Amino acid sequence: MEEAASASSAGVASGDASENNAARGFQVRLDNFTGPFDLLLGLISKRRLDVTEIALAEVTDEFIAYTTELKDQANLAEISQFLLVAATLLDLKTARLLPHEDGEEVLDLELLEARDLLFARLLQYKAYKSVSGYLAEAMAAGSIRAPRDVALEPEFQDVLPPLKLNIGPGELAGIFATVLQRDHTPPSVAVDHIHLPLVSVSEQRGHILSLLRAGDVDFQDLLETAENTLVVVARFLALLELFKVGLCDFDQPEPLGRLLIHRTEMNEDGVDLRTEGDWSGDEEGEHS
Repeated sequence: MEEAASASSAGVASGDASENNAARGFQVRLDNFTGPFDLLLGLISKRRLDVTEIALAEVTDEFIAYTTELKDQANLAEISQFLLVAATLLDLKTARLLPHEDGEEVLDLELLEARDLLFARLLQYKAYKSVSGYLAEAMAAGSIRAPRDVALEPEFQDVLPPLKLNIGPGELAGIFATVLQRDHTPPSVAVDHIHLPLVSVSEQRGHILSLLRAGDVDFQDLLETAENTLVVVARFLALLELFKVGLCDFDQPEPLGRLLIHRTEMNEDGVDLRTEGDWSGDEEGEHS
């Protein structure tokens, strides 16, 4: 009986020790440092403890013993974090201890890069740990709350106005049929203004010559009677061609006054245009 009691008390003590270890977290016991693993990382990051003075093998052995004591209570996230930080410390310590190929020590720049990488990972480790703690507190606070599953109180139910339909099923069906009979074709948008038809310069030459047969033509009136901008451009080009071959001339009686276009009777070669016929330009393919 006494042996059973002592064994039982030993088991209880072992269980209590495991729970205490889980509550306190991983503790490091070295010749030059004793305390929590987070404190060790903090000292290394603050450059108060040289990584070359840390026996990583002893730290690893203690962590394995720590997880073995916890057994089923071991936290997988804590184990993963320890492996990440231990690997980083090992890389930094290797870079500090191993000599260069030519027998010299590693360059200071490489040491600084390795140290900065370690500090960045330590900060990331601390950030994730802080966030996980916040989430754990939020989940613990939310676990004691339950959604409302009772009916709404009468005083709040009376706030909503009652729903009343002033039409019957037949009237509702008639309204629905009227909606279905509507023309749901989307409206068409005219695109004629986007692609305007080409304007023939030859046709505008003939038009100007027909106007000149009746008398002088005001340049402003000639442009204002054009249907669109393309016709204006075509008529201007036609005037230039008629002036070039001597079929028309311009006259402006006063400065900044009206510009008159009149028909010429003789060209530069002395040919009487009245006997030679009107040149209306029969060339094909001239468009504006």
